[in-house]
Amino acid sequence: MLKAFNAEELQSKKFAEENRKLFHIKNKVNRRRDLGSPVSETLGIIAVCCVLWYGGRLVLGHGNSYGLKPGDFLAFIAIFTQIITPLKMISQASYNIRNGAASIDRIQYLLKEQETIKDGTNPKNLSSFNSCIEFKNVTFSYGDAVILENISLKIEKGKTIALVGSSGAGKSTMADLVPRFHDVSCGELSIDGINIKEYSLESLRSQMSIVTQEPILFNDSITDNIKLGKHDATIEEVMEAAKVANAHNFIMHKEHGYETNIGDRGSKLSGGERQRLTIARAVIKNPPILILDEATSSLDTESERLVQDAINNMMQNRTSIVIAHRLSTIRHANEIIVLRKGKIVERGTHDFLMRQDGFYKKLVEMQEVK
Repeated sequence: MLKAFNAEELQSKKFAEENRKLFHIKNKVNRRRDLGSPVSETLGIIAVCCVLWYGGRLVLGHGNSYGLKPGDFLAFIAIFTQIITPLKMISQASYNIRNGAASIDRIQYLLKEQETIKDGTNPKNLSSFNSCIEFKNVTFSYGDAVILENISLKIEKGKTIALVGSSGAGKSTMADLVPRFHDVSCGELSIDGINIKEYSLESLRSQMSIVTQEPILFNDSITDNIKLGKHDATIEEVMEAAKVANAHNFIMHKEHGYETNIGDRGSKLSGGERQRLTIARAVIKNPPILILDEATSSLDTESERLVQDAINNMMQNRTSIVIAHRLSTIRHANEIIVLRKGKIVERGTHDFLMRQDGFYKKLVEMQEVK
């Protein structure tokens, strides 16, 4: 990227400037730290000299009322010299404590962060999904900005609902409300007729799997990344999920097969391979509800076909909420919800919306032109 925009020199200067600032800061810190030892040594020597001078005068004046016996003086000197070293150590410890205080403050700030989404008192257990997901006059805001406004929608079990609209219309936010990544600002979101706030978060989220636009993977083996969806899964279950996700073949071509480490965020895999692993992770959980957030938007044609086939396999007999980037992939959805500026402006099947000659038809035609 830097070479493409001839930005090597600019970034090199920025890097050198940051290094220069860091160099000067570290030098100041090190100078102050290094001055501590010679200063404390000098003060220690001065203190010893003062004690020797004053104590010597008292010993020499032993005959008067303020005199000091030589034996007592030597005992005092011995005790005094033993105290100096611990005092120096206390000084060093004080420096280390102050040095770590800033780090402790930052860590405590993170630890004290309050969870905004939490279980209510005596939450119910959502053991199965039986009926429908329903949005009732739902409004959601980030601060003063209204993202979704007065959304009403009923998603029957086994149906596929597609959310479409331009960027920033509120599609992802609407999908994020179902697993309670956010809570609605107004209105009610219910599953099987019960407000989702009454369910425990664990039981609520156990009923759904999510495939995001950007695959989120960990620096671990392929097996362990897939088993994140079901921690006690057997290798046979892992392989079956990979086959449903069209991932088994490319996995078997890896040097270590399912035990291959995929690198940080899956850096050793292609975009299509990463996405198919996230689909396998969703499949192995075998949830009744699927949330697919533009899962094919950043893939090439061949990878998109494989991923779309995997998604179609996964969606069979499940309730699906699909956020679509390529509208051709959601033509067979039971209902298409068209969002614009946080509001539902159109809804219906693909054929119905195309006959309406509205916003959805314009989106389809724009993609066909591209």
